[in-house]
Amino acid sequence: MDDAICDEGPWPWLLQRLGYTVDSTWETGRGWINGDAYIVLESGTDHVRGRHHRLRSGLNHLALWAGTRDELDTLVADAVQHGWTLMFADRHPHAGGPDTYAAYLEDAAGFEVELVAEGADLAT
Repeated sequence: MDDAICDEGPWPWLLQRLGYTVDSTWETGRGWINGDAYIVLESGTDHVRGRHHRLRSGLNHLALWAGTRDELDTLVADAVQHGWTLMFADRHPHAGGPDTYAAYLEDAAGFEVELVAEGADLAT
């Protein structure tokens, strides 16, 4: 199984920083839980390798709460060292609009995550 899905890489690091813990494991994946939220990361033999593109069928991006504005800012500062790239840097942290305080990150495979600070409206 791909270590980036299992134990290393940008997604496990991010989920741990957001308070998720591994709830279940199997040969091709891990289930992560945080309160009522449950996220599965899986990569099996049937997975077609290649860069993700948000306009293809499937996931566009995942939006998650990321704590206070200060916690979000710290997370974004640390994210680059863990395989994430800040998107829309020229408009950060208001890329979702003037009433939002969020970060849009992209991993090396092209998957995007929107991290929203408490008290901010979810961007669309």
